[in-house]
Amino acid sequence: MTFPSLFERKICKFAFSWFPPSPNTHHPTPITQHPTPITYHPTPMSGIYAHIPFCKSRCIYCGFYSTTLLPLQDEYVDAMLHELDERKDYLGNEPITTIYIGGGTPSMLSPDNLSRLCIRLKEFSGDSVEEFTVECNPDDVTPQLASLLASVGVNRVSMGAQTFSDERLAFIHRRHKAHQVKEAVENLRNAGIKNISVDLMFGFPDETVENWKSDIEQALSLEVQHISAYSLMYEEGTPLYKLLEDGKIKEISEETSLEMYETLITLLTNAGYEHYEISNFALPGYRSKHNSSYWKRVSYLGIGAAAHSYNLTSRQWNVSDVKLYIKGDSIIENSELLDSTEQYNDLVTTALRTCEGINLTTLSDEYREYILKASEKSIKQGNLIIENNHIHLTRKGIFISDAVMVELIK
Repeated sequence: MTFPSLFERKICKFAFSWFPPSPNTHHPTPITQHPTPITYHPTPMSGIYAHIPFCKSRCIYCGFYSTTLLPLQDEYVDAMLHELDERKDYLGNEPITTIYIGGGTPSMLSPDNLSRLCIRLKEFSGDSVEEFTVECNPDDVTPQLASLLASVGVNRVSMGAQTFSDERLAFIHRRHKAHQVKEAVENLRNAGIKNISVDLMFGFPDETVENWKSDIEQALSLEVQHISAYSLMYEEGTPLYKLLEDGKIKEISEETSLEMYETLITLLTNAGYEHYEISNFALPGYRSKHNSSYWKRVSYLGIGAAAHSYNLTSRQWNVSDVKLYIKGDSIIENSELLDSTEQYNDLVTTALRTCEGINLTTLSDEYREYILKASEKSIKQGNLIIENNHIHLTRKGIFISDAVMVELIK
């Protein structure tokens, strides 16, 4: 594939996935302030991401940090609540408007652990929370779990359906069956949770465009409020990559993958979904507020093993080891200060993923002049357009977003 960023790993799933650590040290670097090239005057807001790394088994494509050490969950949740108390000042006085518990598989937690984590996060965040999301496996969403989630203030659930083919689910080692997605949606609605998102995946070996179209149509039949879709990625170090390397499976062609993505856009937009970010679609009023904050330069606190935090001018990340995290001696693995160029480049690679794109009025004169000059080629080619002081990708440009971003970064 020549366009990895278009169908990259699920960046909206975790706060930390956009910013993989480069240094390998357990000693955080002191942070000082650098000037910012971007001036923002938005409504004050921030978010919290809580990472639950536990999985019953690992999917063969997953390159994120996860563990099957579920017996450690009591100690792990204790450590998360301790970290939350210790870092209560990280976001300053910014009101917390979104909470997102991701994984891993948060729905693998015991009812007691899930309940006490949710309650404490809600107490910590106060009355300003507008969206509280928990990721769940479809087969975990029983009527009892749905009722528990609703009772502790969760108002949005994201589920990894991936595909409605049991054969393809078994291939990637997903533990649910296709029919359980519909049952989970019904259980959530019966419990009063009306904001539901499902993830889809395309590009399986030997998958056809018609197979993919069937998956999209079945997702649409659920009438959920939000759909995310990602191409199957062959990440080095995963069992899936080993199968590819050994010649046991073969990637679909770039042409087929492009056709699948075009089919996705067409079917979902025709069904009334807004294509508001490269991999995300929502019915009007149901964009993911938490995930949108990653693309709109909003501060967030990440708690848990491997979680990242970001405060506009710096970011830091926790150790990617449950046992080290529980031990608690030094949970922050490293920190980095973002200079003005890094802040600008981050803006390009996040905001440009959205349908609104980059607000030119928020840039300093230096960086506004730079991006206007750097974008001339892509504008002439019809890949970028400037409207209402925003520069954004055209539908044509979405398909080569990786190349366009490379032209704009400094």
